[in-house]
Order: sequence, then structure tokens, then C-alpha cells
Amino acid sequence: MTKIKKLIITMAIMSTLLVGCGKKEVEEVKTGDTTYTIGINQLMEHKALEDAKQGFIDGLEELGVDVEIVDKNAQGEIANATTIAQKFVSDDVDMMFAIATPAAQASARASSEIPILFTAVTDAEGAKLVKTNDAPGGNVTGTIDAADVKSQLEMFKELDPNIENIGIIYNLNEQNSIVQVEEVESLVDELGLVLKTIGLDSINDISQGVRSLLKDVDAVYIVSDNMIANSIDLLAPELIKNKIISISAEESQVAGGILMTNGLKYYDLGKITANMAKEILVDGKDPSEMAVRMAEDKTIVVNRKTMEALGIDENHPLFADAEFVD
Repeated sequence: MTKIKKLIITMAIMSTLLVGCGKKEVEEVKTGDTTYTIGINQLMEHKALEDAKQGFIDGLEELGVDVEIVDKNAQGEIANATTIAQKFVSDDVDMMFAIATPAAQASARASSEIPILFTAVTDAEGAKLVKTNDAPGGNVTGTIDAADVKSQLEMFKELDPNIENIGIIYNLNEQNSIVQVEEVESLVDELGLVLKTIGLDSINDISQGVRSLLKDVDAVYIVSDNMIANSIDLLAPELIKNKIISISAEESQVAGGILMTNGLKYYDLGKITANMAKEILVDGKDPSEMAVRMAEDKTIVVNRKTMEALGIDENHPLFADAEFVD
């Protein structure tokens, strides 16, 4: 009996030790794990902004950052973007991720404490989101979508040396668009081009604006404008029907029927912003000291159907390293 009792006691001790080790292993796995709540404030739905959001979410997953995403869309209304931002503040989220300038401005007005990252913003300084791109100086920083406008405008003459008059249709109420139009205006004389612009207040004016623009231009440059991007399915067929060459500031509009770009990919921009989120949430960096970033890589993207409809040769030297979409 004594031997049996000793055996029972020994087995009990071993069992206790094993259970204890098991608990310790579970605790070690959980040590340091934190789930961060990120509120997404997206201005509206169109491919560029959706790509940026998906790149951000995928980037966080690849980096191993455990997040709970609260995804909200303002449906193009600044008042909605403001309400969304205020709700995120009251819910005390760990970070706000604002997609497009008006959403970023609404988020910045809502809080001076919660870290805010933006993307799909062209001029962060002009929009007063940061003091300077190199030293933001507050709780807001992020990534910009500024395009290489000069190289994009140069492609018009490369495609057709006879192109002289180019047009831009843009949103009068969007700072991003105004900045880009001003940059084009500063370049056209040097490049031997003449610019006609039509500024609109509402998406309802686009059809009339396009018809007016096409009377006087040989080609159209599509700036990174949320209202225009949201109407690309309306704009692109009109350009094709009138045999108008079109170049976009970014690649998502090419998928909608614009001829080509040598611009950035918003998905990549979202991934860059995800890296910044990890640096703030996990590594403890201060947004005020994190310079605004941008995508360095540019990709030539050509819409094959538009190219064929315009009668442009696929073997044109400008398309040598291009990605083709249909």
C-alpha cells in the first residue's frame, strides 16, 4: 500500500507540473499580443480609394499587426466624414486611417491626440494636414499620391506629335485637384501644349462639362480627382467615342477606360501607410516626427481596348514595358 501511495503522490506531482507548464506556454504566447482598433474614414467608393484601403489592410496582416478594423464610408459627403471621425473619437480608437483629403481634414479636426494616418492626399501641406511634409509636427501624417505630372504630359506628344490642345475637367471644391491643375498650368508652355480647364461644383455637371471640353481639345489629362474618378465610367466612353487620347495621373482610372498612365498604384500606397501604422502602434514612433511618404515606383499601364478603339499600335515604343489591362 505504501508503494502504491508513493506512486499516486508522484503521479499527482508530475501531473501538476505538466499542467503548470502548459499554462506557462499559453501565457508566453499571449504575452505582448495587443489588438489595435483602427477606424477607417473613407471619403467615397471608387477603385483608387478601395485599392488604397485594401493595400493598408493587407499590409497590416503581412506585418503581423493584430487589428480590429472599423470601416466607414462617407459616400462623398464631408458632413458624413466629420460624423464618422467624431464617432471614432468617442469610441477611443487607437488610430484613424483617412482616405482622401476631405476625410483626412475631417479626421484632423476631430482629434489632436489620436494618431491619424492619411492616404490618397496630393498636397498635405496645402490641405493643412501637416506643418511640413518632412516634419508634420502633430498627430497627423501619412502618404501622398503626387504624380510625376511633367513626364505624364510629355507622353501626349510621344503618342501623337500633333497634339496641342489638352483639357482637364476637375472638381472646384477639391484641393487635390486645384493643386494639380496649377502644376499643369505651370508646365504646358514649356511642353508646347495649350490647356483648357473646366471646373465643376457637382457630379451632376459632368456630362455637360465633358461635352463642352471635347469641342476644343485634342487630348485629355485626368487628374487624381475623387469626383472624376467616381464618374470614370461616364467620362471614358465619351473620350473613346470622340477619338480623344487620354492620360491619367494614376493607374486605377486606366482600368475604367482611360488610355494610359505611368503613375503609382494606390494598393502600393496603402501598403506603405500600413508600415507607418505598425511603426506608430507597435514600435511607438511619434507621428509628429514621421515624414510624409510617397510611392517611388511608377508603372506604365495601358488599357488595351481603349488603345485598339483609338487605332494606336500596340508596338508603340511608349508601351514597351507596359502592363496591359482590358
